[in-house]
Amino acid sequence: MKNSLLLFLFALLFIACGDDDSDFATRPSDDSSSSVCEDCDDESSSSRSSAKSSSSVTPKSSSSSKVPKPAEGTSSSTKSSSSVGKVFESSFNPDITYGSMTDSRDKKVYKTVKIGGQTWMAENLNYADSTKTPSLLERSWCYNNDSANCAVAGRLYTWAAAIDSVKLATDADNPQDCGHRKTCTLPDTVYGICPPGWHLPTQTEWNTLFTEVGGSSTAGKILKSQTGWYNNGNGTDGVGFSALPAGYRKYTGYFSYDGETANFWSATENNSNDAYRMGLYYSREDAYLYSHDKNYGFSVRCLQDAP
Repeated sequence: MKNSLLLFLFALLFIACGDDDSDFATRPSDDSSSSVCEDCDDESSSSRSSAKSSSSVTPKSSSSSKVPKPAEGTSSSTKSSSSVGKVFESSFNPDITYGSMTDSRDKKVYKTVKIGGQTWMAENLNYADSTKTPSLLERSWCYNNDSANCAVAGRLYTWAAAIDSVKLATDADNPQDCGHRKTCTLPDTVYGICPPGWHLPTQTEWNTLFTEVGGSSTAGKILKSQTGWYNNGNGTDGVGFSALPAGYRKYTGYFSYDGETANFWSATENNSNDAYRMGLYYSREDAYLYSHDKNYGFSVRCLQDAP
């Protein structure tokens, strides 16, 4: 009887251990990883790998910031919720002579700068009238949905908004249905949402800018503003382009990387999902053109039309 009881208890113990092993076999090990990353962008796998280790930067949500919060009892009303607000007063190179232009649509005034044979806006576009320009409806935002950030670093636009896709679709001579998950035959010059006399630069025109400042490998250092970039990743702003680290809006609605990255749409489409954007990053001295999801919100810099 005693032996039978011992055998019975041993059998129960064996079954219990077997269940544990079976359950463990269905769980991923600590070293395993998923191939899906919903909070990643292409910089994490391509551009960042050559600049720093993968653990040195973590994505920021819209509620986080690398700018220290003001001490208790002090006022934060003099700066916006984004780190770009901190650098507005000193974002332009004092050694550069800037021009200016007025957007006739809303009377906003922008600094301009001549770089080689091109004349660029030296500030990001901040045009928001979705009544006059229906392409902007629910396709442009201020960083963190804070209007103070638009005043500092312009708006963030989807590619469909940047190219003014509604106007292209209703063009009587050459209607084009463009935007996310669509391809189209764009005109040679895409005026997009730029002011009259200005247009959205093509990939070729961005490359022309890189060549003018010595090549893409060092263009980032020259194009970035002298202040405002995380971890002292500032540029020389040698030609007055004064690129602010305005961050971007993900297609999921989250705002990320203010203080760390600047991204500007081009008028050049890659495929139905992606278009080319010019990117600058705080830890890199180069500038790069990568294709990116058209539903992301990036900045817009306009280029003056050829005379």
